[in-house]
Amino acid sequence: MSSLQIGLAVAGGLVLAGVVAHGAWMARRNAPRQATPEQPPREPTLDKFATEPSPLLVGDAVPLGIPSMDKQPPLDALLDAVAPIVLETVVSGDAALLVMPTTHRAGSKPFFVEGLNQTTHEWEAPVTGQRYSVFQAGVQLANRTGPLNEIEYSEFVVKAQTFADAVNGTAQFPEMLDEVARARELDQFASEHDAQLSFTLHAHTVAWSPGYVQQNAAHLGFVAGAMPGRMVLPASVAGMPPVLTLGFDPQAALAEDPAQAAVRELTLALDVAQVARSERAFVRMREAARDLAKAMDGVVTDDKGQPLAWDDMDVIGYELETLYDTLDGRDLSAGSALARRLFS
Repeated sequence: MSSLQIGLAVAGGLVLAGVVAHGAWMARRNAPRQATPEQPPREPTLDKFATEPSPLLVGDAVPLGIPSMDKQPPLDALLDAVAPIVLETVVSGDAALLVMPTTHRAGSKPFFVEGLNQTTHEWEAPVTGQRYSVFQAGVQLANRTGPLNEIEYSEFVVKAQTFADAVNGTAQFPEMLDEVARARELDQFASEHDAQLSFTLHAHTVAWSPGYVQQNAAHLGFVAGAMPGRMVLPASVAGMPPVLTLGFDPQAALAEDPAQAAVRELTLALDVAQVARSERAFVRMREAARDLAKAMDGVVTDDKGQPLAWDDMDVIGYELETLYDTLDGRDLSAGSALARRLFS
């Protein structure tokens, strides 16, 4: 083999090696960022208001064995159409439960029955072993599906009357047209004051793996949610809705090889009316967006894809304080049982 042929072979080998090396470098460069072996835990920047999460969760951030705050919310004239049921004689909880309606909805609205406990003199959902001197049935006037309508009210009347007959009681129903009008007014108020905020964090250059997202979010106090691709920042009171949610592509979270799945954006969301004002949810949302963007090389935008300036967030924060004041003035404080029912 001549020296020229040897030279060409060597040159070709070098070019081929260069192409392979460049391909490998590009593959590494474009591969999703991966979670790293954990060092001793860093001090979280967001979870000073959160309780220690349990590793086992029912729903979003509700530890097993800890009951929700409201198994059945008490009826309230502000939010419900209420029908008293006067009894001929005291009725046991066991008897009431046997004739309770099989569904707890009238159309799209929650339907409740509660009794006045003869011993504690408190209203509660009927339970075995207790006795009740009077009952009342109620249907919620409005929620995010809209106001109570005439058909739903009629269904409520049928359910409540059937229960009243079964316990030898007499139901006294409010006027349908008055209650439907109240429902429409409440729905109008709710529609004008229903704030659900979200920020989107986009990968600036290299995509993220699900593990990388989860690791960085965990440093800020987020824990796994009930659905793939969902994490939550728990509230300071067990059983309450999460302060914030963080979501990304569930298909990436369910990939056979999550390390190779690419996540290019994630969403931070706040359902304002569901979270108590004392949780400082929007402040913590801003901090989470800022810290994640810095740690993960991301860009924060609004839900329309427009980059968000921190000054813009000051305006949002001011408007939220006004909203909180309005809800407080209507006895529908954010995070309260009534607000969680209305804005659901």
